[in-house]
Amino acid sequence: MPSSSCVAGQERILILPIGSSALVLYYDSRDVWEMEQGQGTQFFELARMAARMGSKVAAILAILSVLVVHGSCKGHPVNYNVSDASAYGSGWLPARATWYGAPTGAGPDDNGGACGFKNVNQYPFSSMTSCGNEPIFKDGKGCGSCYQIRCNKDPSCSGNIETVIITDMNYYPVARYHFDLSGTAFGAMAKPGLNDKLRHSGIIDIQFRRVPCNYPGLKINFHVEEGSNPVYFAVLVEYEDLDGDVVQVDLMESKSAYGGATGVWTPMRESWGSIWRLDSNHRLQAPFSLRIRSDSGKTLVANNVIPANWSPNSNYRSIVQFS
Repeated sequence: MPSSSCVAGQERILILPIGSSALVLYYDSRDVWEMEQGQGTQFFELARMAARMGSKVAAILAILSVLVVHGSCKGHPVNYNVSDASAYGSGWLPARATWYGAPTGAGPDDNGGACGFKNVNQYPFSSMTSCGNEPIFKDGKGCGSCYQIRCNKDPSCSGNIETVIITDMNYYPVARYHFDLSGTAFGAMAKPGLNDKLRHSGIIDIQFRRVPCNYPGLKINFHVEEGSNPVYFAVLVEYEDLDGDVVQVDLMESKSAYGGATGVWTPMRESWGSIWRLDSNHRLQAPFSLRIRSDSGKTLVANNVIPANWSPNSNYRSIVQFS
């Protein structure tokens, strides 16, 4: 799986400390202490100690020293053992938000992410994307899920509700629930004209709740991944209404390997993100039907959606959608 650029700390150092008029990464002891509570990481301990010394420069150097030790996208990710916050009807929950990438971008430089989605700067993602830490990303099974977010504590916050889609993984959370948003999504929570000012705040308190996804005019799409061949088949599943995510995919060949009866579903394995794979001991017989199951247990079948003449790196749009 490609490494994600959702690293709380590294990206913040790049885009926050060097503001137009001041170093934005200024933490007084009270703010750093609040961020440190319940986490106990070296990152916040060093920052808190430096802040108590009354030196903003020392605080930044302490943070940078940790980044040098841990690297940008490597090291040991923080894993919060928390209850599932991705259920519908859970109400508004507290979280913290950061942002990464270009200020008006979609997050990753390649407009992708750890879920495998492509062109997240275009419809239907439209750059309103986010990394989620493990309770939200769920080892890839949270890919494609939709959340409403809002902020009202920062003076630049509008309090308006925005919707984001999980497209990436946050390996270094700064809170129990951490949304590392695209620059576009982060700025969307601001009052008119204050998008950049809110982004300069760096780390802010937000509220979030899971909501059904809605992709008007789209059916579920299957992208056959590069490297697929007659004995190895990998597919990206995207644009699912309602739950937005997939927890299981099964494949049915047009006929069995030995010419027997059709109708046998073969479970696929999650490869990474929203990509599912099947390693076969025989040449797979297309066309393929695909059966997907969402987080809430709903099942949908796309009959013969992958044609006999399928090719890698190709999209195959189904005629089915969750409703």
